[in-house]
Amino acid sequence: MRFGVHTGLQHTTYDVLRPAWRKIEDLGFDWISIWDHFYGATGKPDDAACFEAVAMHAALAAETSRVRVGSLVYSVGYRHPSVLAKMITAIDHISGGRADMGLGAGWAQVEYEAYGIPFPGVKTRMDQLEEAAQCVRGLLHDEVTDFSGEWFNLTNARNEPRPIQKKIPIWVGGGGEKRTLNITAKYADGWNVPFVSPEAFAHKSSVLTQHCESIGRDPKEVKRTVNVGIAWTEESLQSQFGMLAEGVRPGVLTGSDEQVIDRIGQYVAAGAEQINLALRAPFDMDSVERFSKTLKLA
Repeated sequence: MRFGVHTGLQHTTYDVLRPAWRKIEDLGFDWISIWDHFYGATGKPDDAACFEAVAMHAALAAETSRVRVGSLVYSVGYRHPSVLAKMITAIDHISGGRADMGLGAGWAQVEYEAYGIPFPGVKTRMDQLEEAAQCVRGLLHDEVTDFSGEWFNLTNARNEPRPIQKKIPIWVGGGGEKRTLNITAKYADGWNVPFVSPEAFAHKSSVLTQHCESIGRDPKEVKRTVNVGIAWTEESLQSQFGMLAEGVRPGVLTGSDEQVIDRIGQYVAAGAEQINLALRAPFDMDSVERFSKTLKLA
């Protein structure tokens, strides 16, 4: 079992993020990731205090020396997959070969509309995700890529210099059982879903397994991870998530040390191979340190 921390980029500063990333690495975590939003992840049209993800992903790579540095997840509606592959390749070089690449269909309509980016229906966004995953996979894993799709086209496309890693891991984020998990089974090396209970995680993981088996892929080839909140008290839960608290509650670690350990055991039994603590500013590093000591990570 591996543990990570997912650091939201809203309502914070670079001077806060830098020591937080270093502290997380020092506490023994294996993974740190960032999210991809232009506005705060609340859906409010006036909540616009959020850093851009690719720049912060590069900063995270430069600021750390051991942890995997990931993205959960880049929206394919914001960036052409070829450009994104070039960006992640650069981040792989900055990190010395520790970069992971995450993709998602995007959901924050307020951001698209504010910045004049088309926000198509869910089928189109899923179609774009499926094409983008193939494009990125080719560019990151192969010397030359050709692809002809409805939304993206590549012709004798090369991504040079090549990444340090032979194959940068590609993640797909989301819990949609018909399309998202099917795309994951076909093209991803890892799958992540946020704020679900162990029972819900087990169910969706079983659906992913079915998709893998239906195309003849070994289900063990896809790493399964979950993002969870950490709130040792009810007050902390409300402070972190406000009006979203009830929605995320099934996927929040809370209670005593023993209760948190037991809940982690439930996720492990459900098939989770990595658990990430999903933090939002102001970052409660005391809770992260308590978690590290409880699990004896360092």
